[in-house]
Amino acid sequence: MRIYLLEDDDSIRKLVIYALASQGYEAQGFGCPSQFYQALEECRPDLVLLDIMLPEEDGLTVLQKLRSSPQTRKLPVVMLTAKNAEYDRVQGLDAGADDFISKPFGMMELLARVRALLRRAEPAGGDQVLRCGCLTVSRDRHTVEVDGTEVVPTNKEFQLLWLLMEQQGKVVPRQELMDRVWGLGSERENRTLDVHIRTLRAKLGPAGQYVETVRGVGYRMGGPA
Repeated sequence: MRIYLLEDDDSIRKLVIYALASQGYEAQGFGCPSQFYQALEECRPDLVLLDIMLPEEDGLTVLQKLRSSPQTRKLPVVMLTAKNAEYDRVQGLDAGADDFISKPFGMMELLARVRALLRRAEPAGGDQVLRCGCLTVSRDRHTVEVDGTEVVPTNKEFQLLWLLMEQQGKVVPRQELMDRVWGLGSERENRTLDVHIRTLRAKLGPAGQYVETVRGVGYRMGGPA
C-alpha cells in the first residue's frame, strides 16, 4: 500500500519513511504542500500522514482541501500534532481527520496506528480489493479506479486485469490467460489477447504502463517506476 507523509522536518521525514518501507509500505515523503499536491495528481495514496506546522500553508488547510475533493474525500488521514495541542485536535476533528499522533512519537506506535486505520478503511462485507500504485480493483463490486477515478472495462478486460493483479510482479503465460478468460483449451488467435490488453491499457490511462509485455512469454503486472 502507498502512504504519503507531509512533514517539513527532514530528520523526522526520513525516519518515518524508513520505518514504513521496512514494513513493506510504498512510502513517499514531502517537505511542503506544493510537492504533496503534485504527487496527488499523479497517484492517490491509501493513507496520508499530515503534519500541522508546514511552510506554504498549514496541515489543517491541507486537510480541508483533501476533504473538499471527491477524489480524496474518504482518504484516511493521520494528523501529526504537538503534544497537548488540544485546539489543533479539535480543529482537525472538525475538518475530518481520522486519527492523531502526538510528537514526539515512537515508530512502533505510529506503525500500529497506520495498520489500524488501513484495516478500518477496508471495504465492508469481505470485498477483495487489490492495489498497484494508483490502480485499485474491487472483485466483488467489479470496479476499477485509477487515482480515484472509475474506469469501465469490459468483462473480459476485467478478468484479465484481475488475473494479472492477483500475481503482481510475476509473469502470467499467454496460454494461462487465454485458458482462464476464454475457457480451457481456448483455440482463439493470440491476437484476441493482445487486442484486449491494448484496449485495457488505454482505459487505464497512466496505470496502463503497469501492464508489462514479456515478449514470447506473456504479461506481468508491474508497478510504478
